[in-house]
Amino acid sequence: MSGLILHITSNDAWASAKKAGQYIAPSLAAEGFIHCSTSAQAVPVAEKFYKGQTGLILLVIDPARLNSGLKWELPFDGAPPPGAPAADLFPHVYGPINLDAVIQILDFEVDSSGRFHLPPALITDN
Repeated sequence: MSGLILHITSNDAWASAKKAGQYIAPSLAAEGFIHCSTSAQAVPVAEKFYKGQTGLILLVIDPARLNSGLKWELPFDGAPPPGAPAADLFPHVYGPINLDAVIQILDFEVDSSGRFHLPPALITDN
């Protein structure tokens, strides 16, 4: 799965995207892009921003299929989440995510202790 990027979202948001024909996160209007991550960044991002949420999924995105621009940049707020190296660049999608760029959808729920873990399908990507 090397080279693929991930986006954390809810089942409900994905269902809405399928009806709309494209995926648009609230951050696109607020910040100008959709936050994504690598498989190594997904758990730290989830622990920082999605703690306590349920019904989450990971959109596995093939950057080569994106119709919108992709840039690798420092975190929006300047500080990576705990567990991600300070110099890590994060993938940001500058526009809607076309549905055919999403090549897999994986459940992304916390374990019994309330912590996130990469789905087994992504573990070999590290």
